[in-house]
Amino acid sequence: MCVGVPMQVVSIDGDNIVAETDGVRRQASLMLLADEVQVGDFLIIHAGFAISRLDEEEARETIRMMKEVFSEEDMQ
Repeated sequence: MCVGVPMQVVSIDGDNIVAETDGVRRQASLMLLADEVQVGDFLIIHAGFAISRLDEEEARETIRMMKEVFSEEDMQ
């Protein structure tokens, strides 16, 4: 299964970022995203690319739901 994950930008270096969710950090490219990005922004990261921007409330709710779904899958 392929999943885009909401992550918060912790650093920016040109067209590359480091983003984090739940203590997990990943590098990603901004090449596919036309929006201006700042440290602290929430983005959907998929396959090493930022593909969309989220507001903080939407990002945190999505992360909460993903945790719920994936923890239920682990119990089956």
